Amino acid sequence: MRPSLRATSVTIGTSQPLELARFYARLLGLPVTAEEGPGPGEPEEGGWAQIRPPEGVAAPTLNFEYERCYARPVWPSVPGEQTASQHLDVKVEDLGAAVEWALGCGAVLAEFQPQDDVQVLLDPDGHPFCLFL
Repeated sequence: MRPSLRATSVTIGTSQPLELARFYARLLGLPVTAEEGPGPGEPEEGGWAQIRPPEGVAAPTLNFEYERCYARPVWPSVPGEQTASQHLDVKVEDLGAAVEWALGCGAVLAEFQPQDDVQVLLDPDGHPFCLFL
């Protein structure tokens, strides 16, 4: 019999976990619920942070963990370059307003946009994320 298993969070490797947690907290309207400074041998921008939805809100917890050998991904992928191994999909009601909000939070609109009803943006450390209707 299969034991009970439930995915509850996603951990994102980054060169700047505290800054990225604050970016996604602002973008998504969620609180930063945990922060730890750099570990031994890590640079000042190292560490770990988390944003978590309030109890009863159906959204994943996002963890941001310092990645010593982080390489900014290239999107869309290019042979021989670092690719994005995952991305976040964020459902929105008004795509134009959501894109403007994301840009104001510090995101950058990706040059290549594969669909009319989806907008691909890059967070401050280069991870792609999609806003969709």
